[in-house]
Amino acid sequence: MVRVIKQGLKDSGGYCPCRLDRTEEYKCMCQEFRDQIADPDYEGFCHCMLYYKEK
Repeated sequence: MVRVIKQGLKDSGGYCPCRLDRTEEYKCMCQEFRDQIADPDYEGFCHCMLYYKEK
């Protein structure tokens, strides 16, 4: 799974391969996950499941 996601990132120029839009907020590591990891109570995966944040 990681290999497929990393290839998708390479093919899309670093944008989340799970998203259709190519905006800065979807550039890996996406804004959604950066906001989630800023929350000290958050634990889980990013949208495409490449990164995981532990408490």
